[in-house]
Amino acid sequence: MAHDVVGDDEVVLTTDRLRLRPWQVSEAAVIRRLWQERDPRVPPHRRLDADGHPTIDDLEQWVHAQRPVRLGWLAVECTLDGEVVGHCGLIAGDRVPAGEPEIAFELLRHAWGRGFATEAAAAVVEWASSSGHERLWATVREWNTASRRVLAKVGFVETGRVERDEVYGDTVFITRFL
Repeated sequence: MAHDVVGDDEVVLTTDRLRLRPWQVSEAAVIRRLWQERDPRVPPHRRLDADGHPTIDDLEQWVHAQRPVRLGWLAVECTLDGEVVGHCGLIAGDRVPAGEPEIAFELLRHAWGRGFATEAAAAVVEWASSSGHERLWATVREWNTASRRVLAKVGFVETGRVERDEVYGDTVFITRFL
């Protein structure tokens, strides 16, 4: 995996099949499609609402506000055809210790089962390690076995901490020391 700092400290990560880079405003429709495809068990604040929000315009504004990207969602682009199939990156989680980022990833359904999530997550873990982070976190719904498998493949272990949620499913806290 290679990583480069470009422009205003923005990071671009490359693997054999993927390029992880800052989102472009023109890709807001891909982000909206991720929102549309989310499992119905995901809490409503992370799905499209009854009025269709967030809209593409809302997401364009969000992408624009994220610049420059130092810690955040990176678009996952397939190097073979240039298609953006999701995101993977580091976020400042509000339920984990301050200064210890949380890894987050999500792919469009047609990209599932091809190893992209594991490849992207491994690149982000390597980048986090080389950037001086000592530990990463992940919070995952207990029912999300695919994401839990990806995290296990890249060295995360469950902590035993669980936040109970009878409506949307319990959240499992997973960590990895770097």
